[in-house]
Amino acid sequence: MSERSERTIEHSGVPRTAPGPEEAGAGVLVRQAPEPADEVVPLGAVPPPEDRAPLDPAERLGPPPPTDRLRGWVTALALAVLGGLVRFWNLGFPTDKGTPVFDEKHYVPQAWQVLRNGGYEDNAGYRLVVHPPLGKQLIAVGEWLFGYDGWGWRFSAAAAGTVSVLLIVRIARRLTRSTLLGALAGVLLICDGVSHVQSRVGMLDIFLAVFVLAAFGCLLVDRDQVRQRLAVAVREGRVAETPWGPRLGFRWWRFGAGVLLGLSCGVKWSGSYFLAAFAVLCVFWDVTARRAAGVPRPWVGTVVRDLAPALWSLAVVPILAYLATWWAWLASETGVDRHAVGRDVGADSAFWFVPDALRSLWFYSSKVLEFHNSLVTPEKPHPWESKPWTWPMGLRPMLYYLESGGGAPGCDGRQDCLGAVMLVGTPAMWWLAFPVLGWALWRAVTRADWRYTAVLVAYAAGWLPWFVNLDRQMYYFYITPVAPFLVLGLVLVMGEVLGRARAGAERRGTGLLVVAIYTGLVVANFAWLWPILNGNAIPLWWWNAEMWLPSWR
Repeated sequence: MSERSERTIEHSGVPRTAPGPEEAGAGVLVRQAPEPADEVVPLGAVPPPEDRAPLDPAERLGPPPPTDRLRGWVTALALAVLGGLVRFWNLGFPTDKGTPVFDEKHYVPQAWQVLRNGGYEDNAGYRLVVHPPLGKQLIAVGEWLFGYDGWGWRFSAAAAGTVSVLLIVRIARRLTRSTLLGALAGVLLICDGVSHVQSRVGMLDIFLAVFVLAAFGCLLVDRDQVRQRLAVAVREGRVAETPWGPRLGFRWWRFGAGVLLGLSCGVKWSGSYFLAAFAVLCVFWDVTARRAAGVPRPWVGTVVRDLAPALWSLAVVPILAYLATWWAWLASETGVDRHAVGRDVGADSAFWFVPDALRSLWFYSSKVLEFHNSLVTPEKPHPWESKPWTWPMGLRPMLYYLESGGGAPGCDGRQDCLGAVMLVGTPAMWWLAFPVLGWALWRAVTRADWRYTAVLVAYAAGWLPWFVNLDRQMYYFYITPVAPFLVLGLVLVMGEVLGRARAGAERRGTGLLVVAIYTGLVVANFAWLWPILNGNAIPLWWWNAEMWLPSWR
């Protein structure tokens, strides 16, 4: 019976912690102490606890990725195709008698103007040009391909929604080291009402969501790469050469995250919330990686070795990427406020050394900021306005389209019939938001689980900043970039329910049954909501049955 064994803690989204290392819950490697040869545990008795000790720092830096690479990619691509079929199904319907619906009426004409001018808006009469150009440029791509109709102005949004499915599968797989949980993340995102509707309208938020999600994925890969490089340094004996630890080389994935975060700001300025949060998260990961590797002074080492490169990748690069989204405007002669210097801004100022183009852009941006600051809730609020405390559970969804009576498409003359598109999160997912967030906070605080911490940081970055100015007009679609991180939180919890890969057959079987039942409920809930997510004609009684809460009306 006396035998020494080493084993990797395997998990399906469930961390196994070992005493000591900082990376509790990250799949650390531990050595099982030899069992006493003469120790006999009576049948039915509880065996004594194993005396486990952490292995060397190289092995504390985390488990290897799953080995089923081919299956992982096939799964991700298959779910992306399925997600594309769902997102693109009857994409051109509905419209407002051939014109855009809801806030499409702002962005779709602006995108058409961008297409006409070669990348920028020039109609000063709009003055409602209150977001950077990238999202409208992406909408314009679809209009260029398919023309000025529903398919044209929604194509790019549907493509972004499809890419999001691919990303969430890969990200969840990397986060949990489980291809199964990655696949479940893809299913949940496909069945999310918010992500579905926003992928089928010519608005900006789905582009913000896909850039933020892609940046998060880049930072996850960067985290793994950093730990792999530190593991090599440990094995080569270079970690303790200085109190700060080794240099880590150029980090391309972090650089890519900076580019993507800059592009997210080029869609909407709210991308800056994620930029700030992810930058702090990345630096914290550097500290914990150096500590796990046995660097004598990990905090100082991070400041000395990593802070300057991090500022380059997550501060300078995003600014440059953001400015690059204005390429057409900067090169134009007739863009809105392009030549504000000398007309609206004095040619002589303390910033005379700044190029006129950038000073004009600063003036333009100040007018945009002025607009947003003045966008306060009026005495008679917009009927579908909501405040951020209602968003996690989707208590106040939004009606994008409604046409009733015999003339409504598909009603065929029936008066008790209507078609509607409502932005509403799938309740089987969104109504669990607060329990999931509470559990994530508990795991992050009590078990130092970095995965829950990452999801919490991302979720908070897209939600908490809206509490700063509650007098501002706000709407439920602002939460769109947060939806993928709700999915990741749910998947982490599903991994806990599923159980460890080496758990007993009964435990795993029970966990699998619970996870399967919950996934089926989500799919069924999405199928039930399908008519009001896509504008299908339904009887009035069905519409009333879809309205689960009074606040949905």
